[in-house]
Formats: sequence, C-alpha cells, structure tokens
Amino acid sequence: MTPNTTPSPLRDLTNTEDSVEQPATATVAPTRLEGLTTAEVERSRAEHGRNELPSTSSRSMWAILRTHVFTLFNGIVVASFALLAVLGRWQDAIFGFSAVANSIIGIWQEYSAKRQLDNLRVLNAPHARAMRDGELADLSREDLVVDDVIVVRSGDQVPADAIVLTSSGLQLDESLLTGEEDAVDKAAGEELLSGAFVVAGSGHARVTRVGAHSFAAKLTAEAKRFSLVNSEIRSGINRVLRIVAWLLLPAMLVSINGQVMAFGGWEYAIESGAWRDAAVGAVAAAIAMVPLGLLLMTSVAFAAGALKLGRRKVLVQELHAVEGLARVDVLCFDKTGTLTEGGVAYDSAHPAPQAANGWQRALATIAAGDDANDSANCLATEYPAHLAATVEREVPFTSQRKWSAISITEEDAAGTWILGAPDIILRPTTDADLLDRVATLSDEGQRVLALCHSEAPLTAAEARDYVLRDDRVGVAIIALRERVREDAADTVRYFTDEGVSLRVISGDDPRTVTAVARRVGLIGDDDHGIDARTLPDDPAELGEIMANNRVFGRVTPAQKRHMVHSMQAQGRVVAMTGDGVNDVLALKDSDLGIAMGHGSGASRAVSRMTLLDNQFQAMPSIVVEGRQAIANIERLAKLYLSKTSWAVLIALVFGALAWPYPFEPRQMALLDGISIGWPAFVLALLPNSRRYVPGFFSRALQFAVPAGIVITLALIASTLLGRHFEQDLAEQQTANALVLAVTSLWVLGLVCRPFKPLLALVMLGSIAVFIAALFFPLTVWFFGFAWPDAPVLIGVGIIAAVGCLLLEAHGQWRLRAEARAFG
Repeated sequence: MTPNTTPSPLRDLTNTEDSVEQPATATVAPTRLEGLTTAEVERSRAEHGRNELPSTSSRSMWAILRTHVFTLFNGIVVASFALLAVLGRWQDAIFGFSAVANSIIGIWQEYSAKRQLDNLRVLNAPHARAMRDGELADLSREDLVVDDVIVVRSGDQVPADAIVLTSSGLQLDESLLTGEEDAVDKAAGEELLSGAFVVAGSGHARVTRVGAHSFAAKLTAEAKRFSLVNSEIRSGINRVLRIVAWLLLPAMLVSINGQVMAFGGWEYAIESGAWRDAAVGAVAAAIAMVPLGLLLMTSVAFAAGALKLGRRKVLVQELHAVEGLARVDVLCFDKTGTLTEGGVAYDSAHPAPQAANGWQRALATIAAGDDANDSANCLATEYPAHLAATVEREVPFTSQRKWSAISITEEDAAGTWILGAPDIILRPTTDADLLDRVATLSDEGQRVLALCHSEAPLTAAEARDYVLRDDRVGVAIIALRERVREDAADTVRYFTDEGVSLRVISGDDPRTVTAVARRVGLIGDDDHGIDARTLPDDPAELGEIMANNRVFGRVTPAQKRHMVHSMQAQGRVVAMTGDGVNDVLALKDSDLGIAMGHGSGASRAVSRMTLLDNQFQAMPSIVVEGRQAIANIERLAKLYLSKTSWAVLIALVFGALAWPYPFEPRQMALLDGISIGWPAFVLALLPNSRRYVPGFFSRALQFAVPAGIVITLALIASTLLGRHFEQDLAEQQTANALVLAVTSLWVLGLVCRPFKPLLALVMLGSIAVFIAALFFPLTVWFFGFAWPDAPVLIGVGIIAAVGCLLLEAHGQWRLRAEARAFG
C-alpha cells in the first residue's frame, strides 16, 4: 500500500561497464520553466541531435541467406545435383530435396526471430509536451532536444531521459523497468528514464539525453543484438559437419581418382565415356558422407515439440530453445507472476490490548468503499460488506499521504477511523507495543497496515484539508500476505526433484521474497534472503554467493545480468524468466530466456519462449518436451553418424583400391530411406522422458564410429566375394546393397531399444519396403538391381550375420555404458 521511495536502480544499468558508453549530457541546465527559445532549440539540435530512435535491424536478410544458403555442404549438394542433371542421371539426384528443406527451415526460423527483434520497442510514446518560447507546445517525440523542458502528466510515457524540475505529486510506474511493483515518487532533482509511465501527479523535467543516447534506445540496441540460443545439439551437429568438411575434400579426391582408375584409367575413361560412371560413383561417395537428413530431422523433432508446447500456451520463438530447459541446471525467476499472482491477501489482525470497539466493522466499511485499493479490498474476505456502516465523511487514500480516513456515526463504531502505513499514523509515545509488532511482522516478510481511532467525528474542514487527527490512538495491526499461486509449490518440488537449482531474483524487499519462498518450500525456516544492495561487484565473489543462496531481493537490472554471468562462469546452464524491460538484458544473456505473456514487448522479443497464459506450471511441460527432443535426436545422431562413418571409410578404402563405388546414388537413397529416413520421422516424435546428461556428441560418436567400421568391413568382404566370383558391377552393387540393408537395419534396431509396438512396426515396414524393391520390376529397373549368383548370395548371408553379431556385441556394451551414465 505504501509506495517505494528508493532511488531508481536503473541508474546502475546506465552506468554499468558492459552497457553502451554514456554520452555527455548537456552542460547548460536551464532553470527557467518557460523552456527553450527557437534559437536555443536549433543550437541544441545541432549539438546533440533529435530524439530519433535508431532503426537498425538485428540482422540483414542477406546475412541470413548467406548463413543458410551459401554453405560448404549446400555447395557440394548443388554441384553434385548439377553434375547428375548434366549427365542425365535424374534418378540419382533426389538427395537434393534434403538440402532445400534444411535451408528453408533455417531461413524461416531466423527470419521469424529477426522480425521479433526488429519490432522491439521500449519507447512507444509518439507525442510529447514541451515548453517552447514560454508556451506549451505539442510535439512529436522526435522533435525533442537536449535541455527541452517537458511537461509530464498522469498517463504519459516519459519520452526521453530527463531530470525533474518541479513535482506535483509526480509518481511513476517503473515496474517494467525495475521490477518494483509500487509506484515511485519523483521529487525535484531525481531522474526520469525514458519508457517509464506517469501514474499520478504532474511535473516539469529537463531533457538530458535524446535519441540513440537515451536509456530506451541503448536498451533497445542491446536487446536487438543477434544471438542464437545455446544448444548442445546444434554445437554437436556443427562439430560433426566441421569434421566431415575436413575429411570431405581428401576423401572425394581419393574417391574420384579411384573411380576413374576402376574404369580403366583417366585416358581410357575419357575416350570411352566411362568417366560418366566414375563421376556418378564419386557423387554417391560425397553425398553419403554428408548427414543432410540429420539437420532436417533435428528441425522436425524441435518443431514437433514446439507445436505441442503451443497447445499448452507456450510460444517457442527459436526451435533449438525446446532443448534448452531440459539442459538447464539453474532456473532464475521473479517472485511476482511466478510464485505469486500479484496483489495481496488478508493474513491476520493483531488488535491492541485496549482496542476500541467496532474496529472490525470499520475495516469492513473501508473494504466496501467505492475507491478501495487492492490492499483495502482484500480485507473483505475477513470483514464482509454486510458488516459495513454508513460513512459520513472520508479522506481517500493517496500514495503521497499513505493513509485514508472515514467518519462513522453509528453507535457501535462511532468516530474517525484511519488506515495507513504504520510509520505514518502510529506514534512511538502511545503505540509502542503495536510498533514492536509491526517490526516483527515486517521481518517475517509480511506487508503491514495500521488502524487508528479517534472518538471525535471528522469535520468537513478536516476532510477537505486532509488533516491527520492528533488524538488518534492505535487500535490494530493488519498483516497482509502475497497471494501464492496454487501450483507454485508443486512446480518448485518438481524442479528440486529433477536436480534443477532455483533462484528467486526480485526487486522487492528481501524479507517479503523470503516469506514467499518459505511458503512454497523453496527454502527452510532457518534460511534467509540476501539484500542485493550488499552484493560484491567481483564476479568470483558474486558467483560464490549465488551458489550458496537461493533468494535475493532489491536486485537491480544490472545485477540480474551480472548474476547470470557469474553462474555461467561456473559452468552452469542458466534459464531466466522475466516480464519487464528491466529483465531484458538478463533474458538476452541467459542460456534460455523465458518471458511471461503479460509482460513488456521488449522482454517477449528477446526471449526464446513466452508463457502466453503466464502459468509457471507450464515449465515442467517444457522440460518434458526438451528431454524428448534431446533423447530422440541423440538416437537420430547415432543413425546418421554411423552412415557418415562407413561412407567416409568406404570412399577412402574403395578409392585407394581403385574399386568402383559399391552403390549407385539412387540405391543409396533407398537404403537411407528404409534404415534412416522413414524411421527417423518416427524416432523424432516418440515420447521419451530420459533425463538430460551432458555428452550428446561423444556418446553418439562412441556408438557410430565402431558401427561404421563393422559395416565397412562387411562391405569390403562382400565386394571381395563378388570380385572373386566375377560378378558384374550391377550384381556386386546389389550384393553390397543386401549387406548394407541388413547391417543398417540392425543398427536401427539397436538404436530403437527398448522396443515398443510402434518401433516394431517401423522395422517391419522398412524390411517390407526393401524386399518389395528387390522384386517389383519397376523398382528393380529404377534402382538398377541385378541378382548375383547363388554362391555370392550365400556368402552375403554369412557376412551379414557376422556383421550383425559384431554390431550386437558393440550395442550391448554401449547400452550398459549409457545405463551407468544415466543412472
């Protein structure tokens, strides 16, 4: 009920070392309220510029296109596609669709994020009022200059940074900037920051910073800084692609030379036209090495998670954010809007030993008043309207006075009743016991009101002049508590059980924050919150305090950002929730920023996710979807990297031995489809609640590389067998296709364990498709199959069986190792 009168903590933000450098403000401060003359306006505009906000974009479309289109792998795919098209081998060029799909998805994701950031605005006020040549003029915001004297009134948004010259009950709502819920009184000499809203009173202020130098512009520019969510999956895939990129060129050179030599050497290949078959083999080798489908399936898995979260009113603004909360081990959030619903609820009353009769009825009357504020309204739960008396006269509440009064003539509650801030209406000489009780309740984190009584009725003059009667006596102390969300305790318990460390970071009084944290079970009765005004600036010391404490109050915007940085420096993965402009920089720099739907547009623009219905209870659902995405993509990575492993080895070995490539590109497309492509869509969407353990990339490689070696050995054995029995190229390629199909499907079976009915259907479907392709005349022609001789078929069966046994032994070893890792 009482307003906050502490200086704005945003002064720290404008002075912090990692913020944009502050320009010098005007050196000449006009003291006359008539404002600048026309000549002075022109001089100031020439020296400091206009109040125009920069319109810079977060990232250009050209940069986005360059990132997702002009890549090494797209270049390889396009070159290979063009070569096959020139050669008339269109059947072998179907691999190009994966590259196109990857580029489209990547461009769309980043363009969507770009639109969010480009539309970000902290300052929305289009107009301003300023004194010019002694007269009040309505101006556009852009026309303001440094040293202008602006007039601000209730309902205005402050259009530029300024210093208060005069204040007539001037109060600002800085909740979106500072996190402080209560209105802030502004007296002469105090700072106004652009973006704050005037909620009461009026005043004059001198403009000190405009345009790009203002707080709103600097915050907007910092928030528009382009960045991608910290993603282990993206980092792991990029690492794979870098490794493949280094291997690709030497492997392709060896493969091309080997293919040409396999067809009779360079001179013969050119003269006879055999170079065409050699080129097709080299293309097959190159495309097999590039895990194009892994990128596509990763996007599919994240998109599916984003769609399911959307049904739970969670907006995902960057697909890789779906994995974020599954990886997070520290979750930071504000008290209001997450643990509490906002506003207060009645808790208890503590009457004085000799309390005047009728105080309960007086509270019921105050609660039933037409102009009752939130604090007064909540009393109605204990003191209902049917107890209310008739009010003869009243003094309404204002945050400047911090009290209200009513006069009742009815006998059982006659007199004047005053409700307000204890430090204003209680007197140490007569109300010492009540003041002691106030101190105790305040230390417990409760908001406190005091009720005083005077036997004399309120006169008309006293009501008109807002006189606080001298004969008042303290009657009772009323304790209020914040309304805790019903789901808050369950959500806190869920994260605690899952090993996620929670931090409450609030701008409110640490005692109040501590009380709420105790009620939801976040801390024990012996634990206390930290007043952020006592925190050190040294990052190492701050990190130590952050590691050992969970509740922080009176936190400034700059401190929120430093807190995130200090925990990240300790190797923690930090998620941050927020709803105000004051949270923007911390949201931006955290590993996963989550905005509340009712919050500012700036906080939503820089966040990776938005809780549209402001329900903190949706957070566990995000964890579940993130875990599913990570676990399923790890399965997919094992499949795709197994293929990449044997593809690189085959390109090198077959090239070095001058053997024709063991498959046609179109055969590779079929084998990919049955062992990876079609199953990958199912694997990407399967429910999977396995908890997150770091090491996605290393686990995938530890599975894939040995599996790739086994498959390579099996294909070498199959090729030697075909060459021994003098099979032609088509027959050798068909034998190799049989070996690869069996061993690849066995790898798929290892990845799908434990089997579920849907996975069994996928396996059976893949087998059925391959068998059908071997016998239908159209598919036999399209894929170029030719059945080898019976001895080769028998050898192929033995080779495939041995390969499956080796793969099974490897798979069992990896399953046991991962079971230990995941507990």
